[in-house]
Parts: sequence; structure tokens; C-alpha cells
Amino acid sequence: MVEVDVKKLLERAQKPSLIAPQLHKFYEGKLQVMPKVPVRTLDDFSIWYTPGVAAACRKIQENPDLYSFEYTNRWNYVAVVSDGTRVLGLGDIGPLAAMPVMEGKAILFKYLGGVDAFPLCVNTKDPDKLIEFLQLIEPSFGGINLEDIEKPKCFYVLEKAREKLNIPVWHDDQQGTATVILAAVINALKFVGKKLSEAKIALIGAGAANIKTADVLELAGAKPGNMILVDSKGILNQSRRDILEKENDPWKWNWALKSNAEGVTGGIPEALKGADVCIAASKPGPGVIKKEWIKGMADDAIVLACANPIPEIWPWEAKEAGARIVCTGRSDFPNQVNNSLGFPAIFRGVLDVKAKTVTDEMCVAAAYALANYAERKGLREDYILPTMEEWEVYVEEAVACALKSIEQGVARVKLSRDELWERASRIISEARKSLEALWKAGLIRPPPSEEELLSMKPF
Repeated sequence: MVEVDVKKLLERAQKPSLIAPQLHKFYEGKLQVMPKVPVRTLDDFSIWYTPGVAAACRKIQENPDLYSFEYTNRWNYVAVVSDGTRVLGLGDIGPLAAMPVMEGKAILFKYLGGVDAFPLCVNTKDPDKLIEFLQLIEPSFGGINLEDIEKPKCFYVLEKAREKLNIPVWHDDQQGTATVILAAVINALKFVGKKLSEAKIALIGAGAANIKTADVLELAGAKPGNMILVDSKGILNQSRRDILEKENDPWKWNWALKSNAEGVTGGIPEALKGADVCIAASKPGPGVIKKEWIKGMADDAIVLACANPIPEIWPWEAKEAGARIVCTGRSDFPNQVNNSLGFPAIFRGVLDVKAKTVTDEMCVAAAYALANYAERKGLREDYILPTMEEWEVYVEEAVACALKSIEQGVARVKLSRDELWERASRIISEARKSLEALWKAGLIRPPPSEEELLSMKPF
């Protein structure tokens, strides 16, 4: 029976990859630019363009920091920037091949957060040139979403860009993943009656996602010494000089110094022994994490196996081994851990107050908004996080992040909770309705049937 289930799951996982090339070619990309102002006759261009537009330009010249957000759509523009060096599970495929991912990200931004996002794939691997590029495009955008950039470069680019730019800069593979994982951990621990401050947490994989997850867990109250991180060479500890000498990764080294207070050595099985929580963001499975290792975890263990398309361990195997709560990155299992629950709403919030930056504290605020929403609905073993269909959660997250921006003194405008709620609700609702209207009007062509797509020859 299990073999039949596995076969079906694998077929289901492979199906999108079979039809995606045909659909991408059919639509010739996934985005377009549409006006948001009326064009009733050509006379309207005397307002939207010359000569009338000059008056708006002069106002911005008077007070660029304020009026550039009020007289243009900059307040809602986000650049999705990638150098294509670490795209999904494909690795360094370059900026041209990364473009479909960035277009897809832009769709999620608009549909889930009402954010106008633009894919910008850049032809450089030099981190300083990438930072310079971000500085050069800053006047056009209200925020920057970094995407699919290899480590440790991604840490450096995020850190320096946050210092140099006066708009929010966010790396979704770091902060987005960490936000949603934190929300899942908060609710899973609450469900099993354990405290974050006391939990022993094993992080399997020490890349961009889990390093930032460790940062955010600590900010939320987890003790660094109670965390154990494992990379491809084993458990991080103070003797791992290779992290500095060969990898040149001070961010990972920081966690080698302050995690693992008991000085545990070895690999994944040793890290999991007695752990309350396993957070895996490593490589696709199955078999990366074995059932017998889960059996060695604490009672009521929590397992987040986040690799895609196949988790590090199948959920039923983790359950059979004694895990109480199991989360994966897949939509066809309960408790999906997906960045899309985070970044659209977080950007909605920081854009609505025209924030000058986005902070890790805002990640924590968003995580608690996610967790609280699910808790009000009623936590279950198979419902620890909201799903993307529950669009109201994006409003709650947006408001939480906006209020945190105001609290931290980085908001250019200050709105009340009610004003933020109304604004985010309206913008997100209008984005969804706009897409629905285009579809119903036939302005988005119906795609070929799945049977037709599967019968087409590969390109």
C-alpha cells in the first residue's frame, strides 16, 4: 500500500514539471504591465504625460523622500532581484534561466499581497556590483526582494544593502523561510505543551535558510545553546575551523560558536537524539533523515522536513517513528511550510507605511500573526499553519509588520491599526478581483487541456 502511495506522490510531484514548459511558451511569460488610471481619450495623456506631468515632477523635486512615494507608484513597487546562482534545486543556472522563477515570484506578490513586483535578473556574480545595482535602482522602488543568490554571498549582499539603501531589502530564502518556520514551531510547540525557551532544536542543513532561521528563533526566545546545526560535514562546533578557513562564512561560524552548548559531535543522528524539534532545510529525500533517528528524538517530537520536491523523510515514516507533528514544503501534505505565507504580506505591511528597512523583528511579528491566526481557527496535528487559501491572514501579517515598522521608528508615515487594516484589505482584495476580471473577460487566454499539454512534444 505504501509503495502505491509513493508512486502516486512521485507522479503528482513530477506532473507540473511536465506541463510547465508548454504553458510558459503558450503564454510567452507570466506578467504584463497595465495602467491603473483612466484613458478615456488621448487628451488624458496631457495629464498622465506631457505637459501636465511636469507639475508632478516639480513636486517630487521639492521633497523627493516624501513625494516620490505619493506622486508615483513607487510606494507599491518591489524589485525581485537575482543573479541566478542558486535557483531552486537547480544551482547556478544563470540569470536568463532564473527569469521564470522571478516572474512566478512576482505573480505571488501581486495575487497574495497586492504588490507590483518586477523581475530583474542581473548579469553579474560580483556581490559588490550587485549591491551597487541595488543602489542604482533604488529611486524606482519601495522595496527589494533578493532571490536565489548563493551563500555566503547572500548574507553579505543582504547585510550591506540594508546598510546602504533607504528602502526595505529582504532575502526571501533567508528571512521568508525563517518567518514561516518560526510560525510553525511556535504553534507545534504550543500544541504539544512545550516552551520555545526550553526546546532542544536540531537544524539539519546550515545554508541560508537555517542560518537565518536560527537567528529568528533566537530573537523569538529560543536559547542558542539549545540549538544544534548540522551541515554536510557534521555538527557545527568551535573546532570547525573549515567554516572560516575554507568556506569564508562568518555567519555560519557565528552559530558554530554560540550553538551546541553541550558540545555534541557527529552528524544528523547525534543532533536529533533527544531533540524536541527537527528543522530540515537540506537536500531532497527521501532517506536523508531515517526513521530510527526520529525514534531517538524526545516524546511528542516535531519534524519539519522542508526539502522539495521530496522531503528529507516521508511524513508517514516520521509519524511511524513517533513524531507528533510533521510539516513539509509540499501542498499535498498537511502543514505546508511555504514562503508564500510570508513575503507578500510582510512587503504589503512595510510598503503601506513606506518603511525605510525591514528587520528581523518584523519577521517575528509576522510569524506570530501567522501562528495566532491558525490558533484561533483551532490547532490540530494536521493544521499548524494557515494555508494560502486563507487570504485574510495576509492582512493580519501586513498590519503586524506595519505596526512593528512604526514601533521601530523606520516608517515614513504612521497609520492607525484600523487604517492599516482597511488599506491592506482593499489592496489585496482588489488585486485578486482584477485577475479574476481579466480571466472572466477572456483577456487571459484559457490554457490547453492537461491532456493536450502532456501529449505535446518536449521543446
